[in-house]
Amino acid sequence: MFSTIRKSIGQNLKALICGSAPLSVDTQLFFRMIGIPVLQVYGLTETTAICTMDDPDHVVPGRVGPAIPGVEMSLAENGEILVRGPNVFAGYWNRPAETAKALEGGWFHTGDQGEVDASGNWRITGRIKNLIILNSGHNIAPEPLEQTLAARLPEAQQVVLVGNQRSFLTALVAASSTNGFKDANVQAAIEQMNTGLPHYKQIRAFHVVPEPFTIENGLLTVNGKLKRDAIAARFTAEVEQMYQKKPA
Repeated sequence: MFSTIRKSIGQNLKALICGSAPLSVDTQLFFRMIGIPVLQVYGLTETTAICTMDDPDHVVPGRVGPAIPGVEMSLAENGEILVRGPNVFAGYWNRPAETAKALEGGWFHTGDQGEVDASGNWRITGRIKNLIILNSGHNIAPEPLEQTLAARLPEAQQVVLVGNQRSFLTALVAASSTNGFKDANVQAAIEQMNTGLPHYKQIRAFHVVPEPFTIENGLLTVNGKLKRDAIAARFTAEVEQMYQKKPA
């Protein structure tokens, strides 16, 4: 099957380069199985395009590669990715306060949360502004947990974690279709996922939203990103109901 797909694409395509948005590990692995490596890059407008790029000889699925020559990258105490180099912008036009904040300490503060391994290979884990801070003080990046749960629920279109200043995490699960979508499936997936997770990362309740979040209903940006504040506002009653239940 893979050779047939590869032949239909053509023999001249050696690799793909992916940026701008997170790449599913499953998608990256699929292309690798048909013989086309997908190289990830990471960067922002303020860094004049890329800061990192996968090494073609050492692609690690889910990571975006090491910093390119001339670019320095570091982690702040809160896990925020910091960048320094000739590619970093000089500042925001006529916005001195925002410029000073973004370039505090001589580093550009990306707003992204990440991690780096011993070989300098970076992984982007989420946005600092999306961090969920429980009333216990634990900081949780929702994106990895949302992606893990969504992968266990092919019938789900999106998963959004809730829990800021609460005592535990809950999940809004948006169905791609109400046909065949069962609460029991969600419960089973959550129980499997919770196994092995620290207590503060475990999901204790959920609510199934009968339709996906879309641009049309105002819950996705034009780039397909979740409008978390709008989602929280739209489902305030459902969220409150989850927290009135005794957690599992």
